[in-house]
Amino acid sequence: MTRPERVIGNLNRALHTLLDNDPRAYVIGEDIADPYGGAFKATRGLSDRHPERVISSPISEGGIVGVAAGLALTGNHPVVEMMFSDFAALAFDQLLNFASKSVSMYGRTVPMSMVVRCPTGGNRGYGPTHSQSLQKHFIGIPALSLHEISPFHDNADVLTAMLSREQPCVLFEDKTLYTRTLHQGGVVDDLFRYELLDDPSRTARVFPVDCADPDWIILAPGGLTERAVAAMRTLLLEEEITCELLVPSRLYPFTVEPLLATVSRARRICVAEDSAADGTWGEMLAQQLHEHLWRRLARPVLLLSAQPSVIPTAAHLEHTVLLQATALRRALTEASQ
Repeated sequence: MTRPERVIGNLNRALHTLLDNDPRAYVIGEDIADPYGGAFKATRGLSDRHPERVISSPISEGGIVGVAAGLALTGNHPVVEMMFSDFAALAFDQLLNFASKSVSMYGRTVPMSMVVRCPTGGNRGYGPTHSQSLQKHFIGIPALSLHEISPFHDNADVLTAMLSREQPCVLFEDKTLYTRTLHQGGVVDDLFRYELLDDPSRTARVFPVDCADPDWIILAPGGLTERAVAAMRTLLLEEEITCELLVPSRLYPFTVEPLLATVSRARRICVAEDSAADGTWGEMLAQQLHEHLWRRLARPVLLLSAQPSVIPTAAHLEHTVLLQATALRRALTEASQ
């Protein structure tokens, strides 16, 4: 029997495939060379196989992204690993003022195929400066595309799609997913199935088996999928509330219009995210959904976010700050009444 593939193994395989098939591909980051293979082992084996194109760098996030942008500007396809996404703040100037602007500021369109990988999120006890979900700080930058891994999207396809955009891209990777199983064959578990929809963001639709139109449709980024499915399971079994989950691979640019036929099947919609509220991806989606669907919704779009707080190291305190399955379930139950 074939052993199920974990998300981190799938990501590692995707990076191997990229370097094997694309002589213009580079991987750059801190401590990514063997035998260490990166803080989360996503780059294990890469430097042994491609020593000339796997660059273990000094501790300088701005320098790493600057080198990658220079490689991209000369027609190469670099992939950068931030050890933690929190440190991408140190490379914000390179992303905002050099990489993204280089696509269009020279009087013609310039291909800038590069990916900055960002291990993201909490629930691991890493504390205030190693646990944040900073997606909202990169939304709205022209020519900067944001993506997020999920257990429903093959990372080889995700990397291919990102590099084919010929624009700088940031890939957020929720650390809690690394050890989880990559779902395959359309099966989530005994109650839920999934499919990939044919929309620009390659959205995964997770739905209960043999159920009619749902009571709720939840939109969430990939890092929240396990918590969302756990909440959906309890709501179905204990409250007889049916939910579907939509998980896009690309977070920005994002438009709900290709998904309106799917989303409009429910009269209650929830957008969930692990960023602290205000100026977020979730608010952008909620605004779009309200604009298109407000006449047919039973209530305003429900937006659930993390608490406006630093993220504690202690597990029992961390749990109260980040959005958990219990909070999602409770909010949907109360809003259904």
